[in-house]
Amino acid sequence: MIRNIEPKALAPLLGQPAAPCLLDVREPEEHAFAALPESRLIPLGELPARLEELEDWRDREIVVYCHHGVRSLHAIEELRLAGFARLQNLRGGIDRWSLEVDPSVPRY
Repeated sequence: MIRNIEPKALAPLLGQPAAPCLLDVREPEEHAFAALPESRLIPLGELPARLEELEDWRDREIVVYCHHGVRSLHAIEELRLAGFARLQNLRGGIDRWSLEVDPSVPRY
């Protein structure tokens, strides 16, 4: 079962000592336009070939996000198959983050 986290629930966790890691699975141009602070970009299509870049996160909570929350769901399934267990999907993606948490993040 996919665990979702609402943008308003994620916001107070960021900046905490045990803050979840943020994985952005959008494309580089999307990430350059709007991204959550300290997120790591690995586009969904590159994820299987770049899993080693996430080894330092294997035992940490990871929040995966994209534009609206669809690509991130696919990424979570790939990560689960690779043995990652502590995964959450940012419901509504960065678009909903912009609407509900931080309107300074551009919408597209």
